Amino acid sequence: MASIPPSPTSPSARTASPLNGVLPVGAGIALAAALSWAYVFYMAWGMENMDLSADSPLMPRMIQWQGVDLALVFVMWAVMMAAMMLPAATPLLLLLAKINRTRHSGQRAAVATGVAGLGYLAAWTGFSLLATLAQWGLLEARLVSPMMDSTSPLMSGALLIAAGAYQFTPLKYACLGRCRSPLSVLLNQWRDGYSGAFGMGLSQGAYCLGCCWLLMALLFVFGVMNLIWIAALSVLVLLEKVVPQPRLFAQGTGAILLVWGVLIAVRPMFLAN
Repeated sequence: MASIPPSPTSPSARTASPLNGVLPVGAGIALAAALSWAYVFYMAWGMENMDLSADSPLMPRMIQWQGVDLALVFVMWAVMMAAMMLPAATPLLLLLAKINRTRHSGQRAAVATGVAGLGYLAAWTGFSLLATLAQWGLLEARLVSPMMDSTSPLMSGALLIAAGAYQFTPLKYACLGRCRSPLSVLLNQWRDGYSGAFGMGLSQGAYCLGCCWLLMALLFVFGVMNLIWIAALSVLVLLEKVVPQPRLFAQGTGAILLVWGVLIAVRPMFLAN
C-alpha cells in the first residue's frame, strides 16, 4: 500500500509557510466555483427568458437537438457539476496543497494540486456525459419538457424512491466514508508526479460520484436548471461530508426521499418544480 514519502529537507521546504501553498489553491477553487456558478445562473436565466436568450450561442435548442445542442448541454452539465462539487472537494485539495508545498516549489505544488482537482472533476465530467445522453433520451420520450422539467410523475417518483433506497446501501456508506476522509486517502494512496496527482483526484472523484450520483439525478425531477434545487442539492451533498453522524443523516435523507417518491407516484401534486 502506497504512502506519502518523506518530505525533502531543502531549506525552502523546511521554511515555507503552509499558507503559501494553501492560499493560492483556495483562491483558485473559489474563482473556479464562482465562474461555474455564474455560468449556471446565466443558463437558468436563459431558460426563464427564452425570448431574450434564444439567439445566445450558449443556449441549446428547445427540441430536435443536433450535435451542437448535445455539446452545449454537456458543457452545461459539466460546469454545473463543477459548481456543485468543488465545495465538497475543497478539504481534499487544501490538504493536498499543504503536502505538496512541503515537497515541491510553490509553482509546482500549485500545479500538482490543480491537476488533482482536474482529476476529481474528470469523474464528474464522465457523469455529465451520461446525464446529457439521458436528458436527450428523456426529452425525445417526452418525459422531460423542453424547459428541462419532469413531465412524468411516475418517473419522478421512481427516481426519488431509487435515490432514497440508495441512501441505505453499503455502497453508499463505503463511498461516503472515503469522501469524508481525504487524509486517509492521501496517506494510503499517495502517487508521485502529475499523473499520480490526476489519478488521486480521479479516484476520490469516483468515490464521491458513487456516493452522490443518484442525488444529482434528482435534477431530472426538480428541474435541471432550477436554481433553488441546484443549491439545495449542493448543500445536501456538502452536509453529508461534514455532519457528525453521516450514516444517520444519509438514512434520514433517504427516508424523506422514499416517502416523497411514493407520494408523487400516487399524488402528482406533491411534485414541486
